[in-house]
Amino acid sequence: MQRFADQPLGAHPHIAVFSSTKVGNFVVTIPLLRGLKEKYPGCVLDFFGSEITHDFEIHCPYIDFSFPLYSRRPDYLEALTTAVRERVAQAGSYTLAVNCDEFSELNLVAVTALRPQYIAGAGLTLDFRRKLEPGSDPVQRMLQDDDWNSPEFLQRYRDVLSSNYIAEIFCRLAYVETDFFRLELPSRDPDFPVPEVLVHITTTRSAKMWRLDYWKQVIEWCEGQGLQVGLIGSAPEVQRSLYHAGSSEDDLLAQTGMLDLRGKTSLIELAGALKRAKVCISVDAGPMHIAAAVGCPTIALFGNDADGDGASPVRLWAPRMAQVYVTQTAYKCQVCLEKKFKNEGCLVEGHPCMAHLAPETVIGYLQEIL
Repeated sequence: MQRFADQPLGAHPHIAVFSSTKVGNFVVTIPLLRGLKEKYPGCVLDFFGSEITHDFEIHCPYIDFSFPLYSRRPDYLEALTTAVRERVAQAGSYTLAVNCDEFSELNLVAVTALRPQYIAGAGLTLDFRRKLEPGSDPVQRMLQDDDWNSPEFLQRYRDVLSSNYIAEIFCRLAYVETDFFRLELPSRDPDFPVPEVLVHITTTRSAKMWRLDYWKQVIEWCEGQGLQVGLIGSAPEVQRSLYHAGSSEDDLLAQTGMLDLRGKTSLIELAGALKRAKVCISVDAGPMHIAAAVGCPTIALFGNDADGDGASPVRLWAPRMAQVYVTQTAYKCQVCLEKKFKNEGCLVEGHPCMAHLAPETVIGYLQEIL
């Protein structure tokens, strides 16, 4: 395997892209998938994702073959080995593998097992992390830089990047030029009338969650305007076990007239519901990215100040579409930044970065949108 530095791949390269279990991660790989197809129109593109995102993967026009790398099936390793063997028989040896999850050891092992001619992307093995000279290819130097969210990162690579947006960075690491900010997802209408307002309140990292009483104020304001509100997410038991819902969602449902739509849709049906809704309000989580991708006016609840300090790596992950309203707060906190956003919960008493995001701010955005 060699480090990919935009070498010629031939007329019909066999390319593999590796993602993760996160819905948002899949959504931001779409420009990369589209860009690879644009750059190599004769390529065969295999995608290694997860059971969670498989619904999107199998309906994506840029993916020729999809395998759930993150799977609970008991014969998982045998199935992966068989799938790779069959893909090589059908499309030839892998020419290029692009890894889009630097923190996944499974991705690194699987990428190596494919034995591609070239490897690109995040989290390369130590053999690929040899120190590069200052005048070397800036794309290669980006691979050794772990400060993707900062303004300084953008300044260091201003000749390569136009933004810190993760979708653009993924494309640049594979030497792909495309519309980095355009996202598109397959969608299908759900089998129920879609409320005007859809909300998503939970996340795998509780440091990004908003106060329950603030949600209640916003929902009650919507209902006072005659707007129906629907709660989206996974099935209730999944919300409680994986997304820190606890009793919060059930409490909100009991205290308001909100409709419970959790677990009522597949991913492409959720995309269809968000495409029909007038507005989505969401914390930094998968449904926020889906809403942005299908063109739904979206209020993205980020507890970050004007400098980007706060609960999320906002420069890296906030969607760039015009219909996405990214909230800001007046409270400055760098604790999550210092922890590289790996802390599960807030480490400051009172969760001030999100507490300073007032319901009135969100209501103001709702008035502007509606």
